[in-house]
Amino acid sequence: MLAVAEVNYIRYEVNQKGESYASVSRKTGIDARTVKKYANQEDFEVKKPQCRKAPVMDPVKPILDEWLNEDSKKKRKYRRTAKRLFQQLVEDHDFKGSERSVRQYVSKRKKELKTMVDQAALPLESIPGTAQVDFGTAPFVYQSESMELPYLVMSFPFSNTFYFQVFPSENAECLLEGLQRMFHHMGGVPRTIRFDNFRPAVKKILGKGERKLTDVFERFVGHYGFHYEFCNPGKGNEKGHVEAMVKYVRNNFLLPECHIEDLDQFNETLWQKAEDDRDRSHYKKDAPIDTLYQEDCAQWLLLPEKSFDCVRYEVVKADKYGFITVDKKQYSSSPRFAGDKLTVAITYNSVIVLNEQHEAVVHHSRLYGVRRKSMVWQPYLDLLSRRPRAIKYTSIYDHFPEEWTRYLKACTEDEQKEALRLLGTLLKNDDFTLLNQALNDVSAQGHPSVDQIKHRFYSLVNNQEDYSTYTPQMSLPDMPDITRGLEHYDALYAKEGVEHE
Repeated sequence: MLAVAEVNYIRYEVNQKGESYASVSRKTGIDARTVKKYANQEDFEVKKPQCRKAPVMDPVKPILDEWLNEDSKKKRKYRRTAKRLFQQLVEDHDFKGSERSVRQYVSKRKKELKTMVDQAALPLESIPGTAQVDFGTAPFVYQSESMELPYLVMSFPFSNTFYFQVFPSENAECLLEGLQRMFHHMGGVPRTIRFDNFRPAVKKILGKGERKLTDVFERFVGHYGFHYEFCNPGKGNEKGHVEAMVKYVRNNFLLPECHIEDLDQFNETLWQKAEDDRDRSHYKKDAPIDTLYQEDCAQWLLLPEKSFDCVRYEVVKADKYGFITVDKKQYSSSPRFAGDKLTVAITYNSVIVLNEQHEAVVHHSRLYGVRRKSMVWQPYLDLLSRRPRAIKYTSIYDHFPEEWTRYLKACTEDEQKEALRLLGTLLKNDDFTLLNQALNDVSAQGHPSVDQIKHRFYSLVNNQEDYSTYTPQMSLPDMPDITRGLEHYDALYAKEGVEHE
C-alpha cells in the first residue's frame, strides 16, 4: 500500500497536470497499473475486515465459551481438554465439524481470556466476584461480662453486600475460620480478595509490593485457590469499601451491645441479617442489590471437595506439674507428661493436647481475656486417688458438681480413693451428666457405695429401665445416726471438757 504523500502526487500529476500514467510511472518507479488505480480511486475509507462465516462452528461457539468460563473456576487439573470439549459437542449437540476446528477455537479463546485477566486494571469495585476483608470491634456483653470483641467482615464491592462473624480474637485461627465459614455458606470463593497487612496473614512486607506470607495462610490460599491482594502500608483507603462496611455493620447490627452466651449460636443468626439487608437498591447503579449479588456469585470459584483444617500445631514442653503454655495461657495435660515435649493442636476455640500417636489426650476450651489457666482434672484423678489427703490442697472441688463435692466430703479415706479412681475411669471431657444422674439415683436411700454408683452408671449407659430403689420387706430396728467423713476423728481423742495433747 502506497503512502499518502505518494498517492497525492500521483493524483496531482495525472488529474491536475494531465500527465499520462506511463509518464508518472517512469517518474515514480511505480507500476503504471497502480498509478492508474490511485489516480482514479474515489473511495478512500478504511475497508472493514471481512468476517468469514463458519456455519459449522458459529452455532457452538457460545457453548464452548460457557464451558471455558465454567472451567476457569476450577483447579487446572479439573479443566477439560480441547479433545474432551470436542467429544462433548459430538455427544450432546450432534456436532459435525472437525476436532481441529474445535482445538483452534479453544486455543484462541484461552489466549484471549488470559490476556483479559493479565491486562485487567479495573478497581475491585467494578469487578463482580471480588471481595475485601477487614476486622472491626464492637461492645458486647459476653457470658455476663462487658467487653469488646472483634468481628470479621467480608464485603463485595460490586454488589455492595457483605457477610460478618464475631470472634474472640483477631488471630490467624479466627481469621481463617471466619473466611472458611463464609466460603461454605456462600457456596463459592471470590476470585480476588484484598486484605490489610494482617499479622495472621503477612509475616513480612518486602519490596515492590511483595509479601512473605505466614505458613498457615499460604496453605489456606493454596487450598481455596483465590488470588490475594494486600494494601500498601498505611493505605487503608485501598480497601475503602470494606472499611465503610465495617462501620455500617456496627451501626446497624451490633449497637447497642448484643448479649451473647454461646458465640457459635449467635454467629448462626448473622447470616440471615446480612441477607435481609440486600432488599434495597444499589446507591449508584439503580439496580436491586440482590440482583447484583447474583452476578458476584456467578463469578466465584468452586469450593474444593474438602474443607481446610484451620488448626495450628505447636510443640511445647510440660512443666513438672504437667502444665503447658500456649500464647501465655496455661493448660493442664497429665502428671505422666511432666517434663515431656508435647504436640498441641490449636484452633480458634480449642487447645487439644496430643500424645505420641497424635491422639487427643486432653481437650480444653481456648482461653481469651484475663483468665490465664485451664484445668481438666480427669488425668489427675488417679494420682489423687493414691493421695486423697492432698485433695484439700487442690481446687478440685471448684471443678466438681455440687453433688459430687458433697459426696466426696462425706466419704471415708478409703471411699475417697475408690470414688476418685471411678471418676478417673468414667469421666470423659469433664462431662458429669450421666455420673450426676447415677449418683443422685443411688443416693435416695442414703450414702451410696462406689459399686452402687458404678452399677447405676452402666445401667444408664445401656439405656436400662428407670432406677427404682430396693425397699426391704422386713422391719429393721432403729439405728442411731452416724456422722460420715473425717471431721469427727478428733472426738475419739478428747472427752467433753478435757483437752488432749
